[in-house]
Amino acid sequence: MKRRLTMAAVAAGALFALSACGGGGSESDAGPTAEGGVPVVSEGQLTVCSDIPYEPFEFVENGENVGFDIDLAQGLADDLGVELNVITTAFEAIQSGSALDTSQCDIAISGMSITEDRKTKMDFSAPYLKDNLGLMATKESGIKGIADVKGKEVGVQQATTGETYAKDNGATPVQFEDSGLMTQAIQTGQVDSVIGNISIISTAVAADDKLVFVEEFDTGEVLGAAVKKGNKPMLDAFENTMQRLYEDGSYDQSVDKWFGDVADAARIPEADRGASQG
Repeated sequence: MKRRLTMAAVAAGALFALSACGGGGSESDAGPTAEGGVPVVSEGQLTVCSDIPYEPFEFVENGENVGFDIDLAQGLADDLGVELNVITTAFEAIQSGSALDTSQCDIAISGMSITEDRKTKMDFSAPYLKDNLGLMATKESGIKGIADVKGKEVGVQQATTGETYAKDNGATPVQFEDSGLMTQAIQTGQVDSVIGNISIISTAVAADDKLVFVEEFDTGEVLGAAVKKGNKPMLDAFENTMQRLYEDGSYDQSVDKWFGDVADAARIPEADRGASQG
């Protein structure tokens, strides 16, 4: 869906951005708000930045945005009493915080790992999914583990923890703008291995019998939604939605639907649901 903003909404978003920088997400008359006085950049909409395609988190099916993150975003929009507007955003702009800082969106829900560096640029929700990294390769490559890719080219999505992990283990990252292009590259022989989150590469392996899931790396990665620094009203709204989804069973249903064989490894345990990342 394309983002539709009036000039008034743009100006209002800019005023809200200034107030947030000055003291932590004031619920003043700076701009349009959703239910509960939660500030939004566009009247009547929850605008979500998401890196599409990133199956099974967010992708297009039959002309509609679908996926695990889309389920969470729709839940938040429903609770705020507004329409959901998902805008496709380059992951670099999401993970750097620039998309949020420039009021392109209210919240980023895009399969994004919570890291110490990213926490200096934006405020994160509590983790909503576990997602370790893994290595995928073609069956013909003979790759049996991370040691086999040292000194070799490995496909990664640019600006992700997979790229960092590849570098740290002596591989040469070949960057792709999104996970769809990364998966396409290994399917067409441009690369013969990929390092990415297990949720993504498990989906690719399940769809192509020429690919194999080689190894999982226990990196302890967890994913969260992010808002502009100081936007506590929106962050609190997301946390409240997550609590509802946990309690009514919608969260577990969505995890099972989108992650299949790795659902149990991906879901946040009940004891840890709502645990803050600070």
